Amino acid sequence: MNIIQTELPGVVILEPAVFGDNRGWFMESWSLAKMQQAGLNYDFVQDNHSYSAQKGVLRGIHFQNNPAAQAKLVRCARGAVLDVAVDLRKNSPTYKKWVAIELSAENKRQLLIPRGFGHGFITLTEDVEFLYKADNLYNASADRSIRYNDPELAIDWGIINPVVSEKDANAPFLRDSDCNFSLEG
Repeated sequence: MNIIQTELPGVVILEPAVFGDNRGWFMESWSLAKMQQAGLNYDFVQDNHSYSAQKGVLRGIHFQNNPAAQAKLVRCARGAVLDVAVDLRKNSPTYKKWVAIELSAENKRQLLIPRGFGHGFITLTEDVEFLYKADNLYNASADRSIRYNDPELAIDWGIINPVVSEKDANAPFLRDSDCNFSLEG
């Protein structure tokens, strides 16, 4: 497994070793031992799987407030997405900064997003299947969103009119959010 640091401390790209032959390919998509050897200590407790039928579907920016915050390990099993992690930790030197990484079935990359970050993605193809590992269970009362087109974040999604849910279209801007993340916790 190759680990690539991004501009946001703690947000890393994981490139698995892929072994292929005339039959197809094989890869380890998750290995506790290899993660721990790399100093990435997460205890994932929930897997999620989403499907988006069309290109231009935007999901996010999602997170769960403390104490129910979640770290996520995400990957695209079919199609391609532009995956975004944004630092929502007040007092962080990278507060409000974001990274965008293409994840696809072809490149097999994964993105590890620690607690304290918001997450979203936009589909770059039709028929996208997206997989999430989370280190905390879903908690409806802690579930939050930030508006995907918040000018304070200025995320470049590469599309003007994405397909969004009513929840995401009506999410608050960061300045109006009750996001409770900080560097200290």
